[in-house]
Amino acid sequence: MTRHTGFHEGELAVQRRAGVAQEAARLRGMLDPPHLGGGVSRFLADRDLAVLGARDEDGRLWVSPLTGAPGFLSTRRDAVRVETRPRAGDPLAGLPSGGAAALIVIDLASRRRLRLNGTLAAADDTGFELAVDQAYGNCPQYIQQRLLGPAPAGGPGGDTPAAGARPADRLDAAQAAMVGRADTFFLGTAHPERGADVSHRGGPPGFVRVTDDGGLWWPDYPGNNMFNSLGNLASDPAAALLFVDFATGTTLQLSGTAAVDWTAPGAPGDDGGTGRRVRFTPRHAATGRVPVRADAVLPYRLNPPLTA
Repeated sequence: MTRHTGFHEGELAVQRRAGVAQEAARLRGMLDPPHLGGGVSRFLADRDLAVLGARDEDGRLWVSPLTGAPGFLSTRRDAVRVETRPRAGDPLAGLPSGGAAALIVIDLASRRRLRLNGTLAAADDTGFELAVDQAYGNCPQYIQQRLLGPAPAGGPGGDTPAAGARPADRLDAAQAAMVGRADTFFLGTAHPERGADVSHRGGPPGFVRVTDDGGLWWPDYPGNNMFNSLGNLASDPAAALLFVDFATGTTLQLSGTAAVDWTAPGAPGDDGGTGRRVRFTPRHAATGRVPVRADAVLPYRLNPPLTA
C-alpha cells in the first residue's frame, strides 16, 4: 500500500485561496502514517456508528451508514476490521476489495470523531477490512450532541432492505423536507491518487438549503484549515451525502457532484463568515433506515445563526 503524507495539490490550492497556508502547514503531521493502537483502538471498540465512503461498481461515490453493537470495529496492526456490511439494497452493498474507501467513526454523545482513509483490503460475508493510510481526529465543532440507542422493539427497524440507487437530479418533497430540517450530514469526497474521505457537517436546522433547481448548498464554516474535503473537490468534483433522521432512523443517500463557490464574506447565507459555500448537484439517490434512534438533541453551542 502506498503511504501518502502531507497535503495534495487541491488542499494546498484551497488553503492558499483562503489565506491559511501557514496555519495549515502546522497540521501537516496529522497526515503522517497512522498509529491505531492505544486510544484509537479503545475509541473504535466502544462505537456503534460509522459511515463508509467508497465507489460503487459503476464508479459512483456514495456514503453509507454502518451500525453495530460496540465491538463491531477493531484494529489489526495498520487496518480496521468492520464486522458488518452495508445493508441489502444499499449502493455499496457489493463492496468489492481493492478500491479506495474511508470511514468516519463518530460518538455523537461525546462529540468525538475519527477519520480513517485507505483501501478495502478484504471483504467477506460478515464484514470487511480497511487498510488504513491516514487516521486523524477532528475537534467537536458543529457536532450536535445525541445519545444513540437501538430502535424500539416492534417498531420500524434497520434490517429492511434499502431502496436501491436510482437516477435523481432533484429531491422530491419528502426528501427536501428531510434535508431542510437536518442539523447533521456526512460528506464523501475523493482524490484521484489519495482516495476517498468522509467528513461530518453540522449546523442549525436549515443550514443546508434546497434550491429551486433541485440542488443543495451549505455554507462552509471555520474549521481546522486543512480543507481535506474542499481540497478533494478542487481535484475531483465527485461527492456524496448521507442524511440521517435520528428520530426515525430514516436515511437519504445522494451521489452527484459538488463545487466550492467563493463569495464575499458576510454575504446573505454566509453563516460562518468565511466567504465559501459548497454547491451540490444530485445525480442518484437511495433511501433506507438504520436501527438506531436518538430522541433528544443538544445543539452545538457555537452553531452560526442562519443569515438568509
